[in-house]
Amino acid sequence: MKRLKGGSSNAIRQSGLLNKEFAWQTGYSAFTVSKSAEADVHRYISKQREHHQSKTFEEEIVALLEKHEIDYDPKYVFD
Repeated sequence: MKRLKGGSSNAIRQSGLLNKEFAWQTGYSAFTVSKSAEADVHRYISKQREHHQSKTFEEEIVALLEKHEIDYDPKYVFD
């Protein structure tokens, strides 16, 4: 994960896509998605900015964890 985050951070910085410094948060989460949900994921990503105006990223992660009955300790979910 360290190499993935480091490599992608470097690529984002070199691309010039952002007008500010970029860095990933300390932690990460990973979820699998079935092939049958691929279109839903593409749709979600394309509308993510609008979606997060009504629900924060933090609220969404907690909702996903709870929906899928994943045990978690809130003190380790966000830095």
